[in-house]
Amino acid sequence: MRASADCTQQSLRLAVIPKKEMAVLVNEYQPLLQRLRQELSMPVEIVPMSSYESVIDAIVSGGVDVAWMGPASYLLAHQRDPNIEPFASLTIDEGHFTPAGHHYQALLLTRSDGPRDISSLRGSRVALSDPASTSGSVVPNAQFSEIVALPLPGFFGSVVYSGSHDKSLDALLERRVDAAFVASVRADAYVREGTITGDTLKVLWRSGPIFYDPYVFSGSLCSALKDQIRTAMLAKPQGLDRFFTSQHATGLAPVSHADYAPLLQMMRP
Repeated sequence: MRASADCTQQSLRLAVIPKKEMAVLVNEYQPLLQRLRQELSMPVEIVPMSSYESVIDAIVSGGVDVAWMGPASYLLAHQRDPNIEPFASLTIDEGHFTPAGHHYQALLLTRSDGPRDISSLRGSRVALSDPASTSGSVVPNAQFSEIVALPLPGFFGSVVYSGSHDKSLDALLERRVDAAFVASVRADAYVREGTITGDTLKVLWRSGPIFYDPYVFSGSLCSALKDQIRTAMLAKPQGLDRFFTSQHATGLAPVSHADYAPLLQMMRP
């Protein structure tokens, strides 16, 4: 059934942060897009995005109606438009690096034959993912810098932004960097896909738990349409098994702003 009369919208646009190659994500999201089309009785499309910042701009401007965002990128968007609302998050499978549940971590990884400890990394090359990435930038800049009592550029000899967690992992495996800050769930994906084994990389540092990435409503989306999307994704997620498998997830759970607010302290200059 179409949303109530106060909703004049005729289609839905969704954006996702580029944690993987966008073509891969577009393919993986097809079951979710189809589920939403069925529930909303309207066209639903995914809008390719090149960076975390482009997703922030799109959800703030109303260029998209729903976005899958990192926790920090959601908070950056919320600062620009407080009407933006997180409503759901994937629940994560247990992996080699990540416990099952709602949380993941930022990891500092090196190759198994690389530096033995944190002190050995001083002056080395490190990869971050995107300036708006929670585990690939915000949390390391806050928590790891506190541990070494230096900003990252003061501790490492070279700090580069790769553009995504996968590109950071690839740079590490190809020896273009000595270490990389990445999301534990993306390192798990590399193990599951056979790109690495459990002992290819070693963890030199783990952040505290981070609540997993939220799906977020645009501030301009009408309430009736929001209710239908919640029903499709949370109450009646039939047909989403293939989508959950592609995301190494067991399902979806409701979330709110309060789940992500603790990160605000780290994001303050």
